Amino acid sequence: MRRYQLHFILAFSLLFLCACLYLVVGYLPARASLLYGPPAAHLSISDRIQYSTRLMAYGSTLTAPLDPNGAEQTFRVEQGETVFSIANRLAQVGLISDAQAFYDYMVYSGLDLTIQSGEYKLSPALSSVEIAHAFQKFSPGEATLVILPGWRMEEIAASLPTSGLTLDPQIFLTAAQAHPAVLDFLPPSASMEGFFYPDTYTLPRETPPDQLLDRIARNFAQHLTEDLKNGFAAQGLDVYQAVIVASIVQREAVQIDEAPIIASVYLNRIKLGMKLDADPTVQYALGYQPELNNWWKNPLTLDDLKFPSPYNTYQNLSLPPAPISSPGLAALTAVAYPQATPYYYFRAKCDGSGYHNFSATFEEQIANACP
Repeated sequence: MRRYQLHFILAFSLLFLCACLYLVVGYLPARASLLYGPPAAHLSISDRIQYSTRLMAYGSTLTAPLDPNGAEQTFRVEQGETVFSIANRLAQVGLISDAQAFYDYMVYSGLDLTIQSGEYKLSPALSSVEIAHAFQKFSPGEATLVILPGWRMEEIAASLPTSGLTLDPQIFLTAAQAHPAVLDFLPPSASMEGFFYPDTYTLPRETPPDQLLDRIARNFAQHLTEDLKNGFAAQGLDVYQAVIVASIVQREAVQIDEAPIIASVYLNRIKLGMKLDADPTVQYALGYQPELNNWWKNPLTLDDLKFPSPYNTYQNLSLPPAPISSPGLAALTAVAYPQATPYYYFRAKCDGSGYHNFSATFEEQIANACP
């Protein structure tokens, strides 16, 4: 009996070690590469594993802005200044939340080797990843446009004056009502809403609107892999429908690691024929709120949920007629490959963390209400 128990313990230990090895050597580096891009080529295998593990432990620290409404400020990088010093100063002046996370991303990506000294206009409304890319080499004739996940096209237009591009926001919005030929899967009357791939774009300052939109559209098309398309099809969605769902998931997932679970809720509702009841669709329908200086009203009132609009999924059974924001790769992947769950409901946790409680029944949903 003792020999049998010993063999069982050894077998279990071996399986556990194999699982841990896969997690560290296989899953975490692959996941980090998906979310943050490939690691720097000069890193050793052990360094790649080490930094991938660190990045995954930070959750949304690197991809979420410290303050979406934060004011722009001038930040100077001195000649020869170390990345560690830059990271600490960024945290001290309130531009990022975690200096170590910023440092680890710079080393992982190799951006620590190409920082350009000089003065930068930065804002806590930028994520740590976007600030990291802002420090790369530029020339006076270039502009840098940053598109954040979850922005609607009006928010992108509003960022143009501070990007260095000479493009008028209204001209940009008018041009965006059409779509470049590369997005051939869009309905004929569709605008580019939802297909402004979140990224940092370095462009000539005088870039005309059609070239800017073509550059952004091609970036989306390049990230629309066959794996994503196959995943969308497995959920019974075409590309346009999948981007609509992903645009909602992007707005709901305050903590982006929850995106696969949130996607499962909406896909479960679609399969059952339920209304989506998604707050972001109402926020999109309500539009700009002058008193809040914001496009996304929060919290919503009961009257808001009755607002008449084809985008209001509390009032309409179908999907919204178009995406409501531009989803990032994590949200798109979550719709293509959602977590398998029995959930049909979720609501924000009461601790202010941005995470949610999920439930399979309406009774459980009611019980999860904050006191």
